[in-house]
Amino acid sequence: MDGRDKLFIPILGKPLLLYCLEAFERSRHVGSIAVATASESVTRVREIALEHGISKLVAVVHGGARRQDSVSNALTALGQVDIVIVHDGARPFVDDEIIARAVDEAHSCGAASAAVPVKDTIKVATPEMTVASTPDRDTLWAAQTPQSFSLDLLKEAHSRIKHDVTDDAAMVEALGRTVKLFMGSHDNIKVTTPEDITVAEAIARVRLETSPR
Repeated sequence: MDGRDKLFIPILGKPLLLYCLEAFERSRHVGSIAVATASESVTRVREIALEHGISKLVAVVHGGARRQDSVSNALTALGQVDIVIVHDGARPFVDDEIIARAVDEAHSCGAASAAVPVKDTIKVATPEMTVASTPDRDTLWAAQTPQSFSLDLLKEAHSRIKHDVTDDAAMVEALGRTVKLFMGSHDNIKVTTPEDITVAEAIARVRLETSPR
């Protein structure tokens, strides 16, 4: 985003990544945190965590060429745990309620993903940009993170699935395993474009104004 690492873009004066770190730091469901990031950002992530008292951070690792490579590096750094929660650092508004759901569903099902029902009608397009079909909107959910897994299942997925995927749930699906969807939040946006920053600032401002003093 304009050549900047979006994880450090300030949202009301606070780095984007810090919103995530603080949410997982506060959660009683989380014991340790590992961050995968670009090699040139490792030192900055550590500085932010130290400056803001993120005591659960156990590792900051170099990201890989693909998303799944970055997650694999973080898994190695985490060591032996029961449940792994994978979360996009660019989704600053995860909260403890969503984190708790992620942990509960992983304990019950082994694999789960936050998701929200889509609001728009979705069209499947041909290469010529004509409509191929219109799926039933009632069956469509937009996947988010956090996604949660038993450690053994996620490691198996990373070991066996080598083709490119867009999220870890897709790797588990490729094993033929069931992934449970649980309710995320429409506030749980992924900051990808400059327009998203404006939306994120609005959400952060509302949360700041309505949070207990």
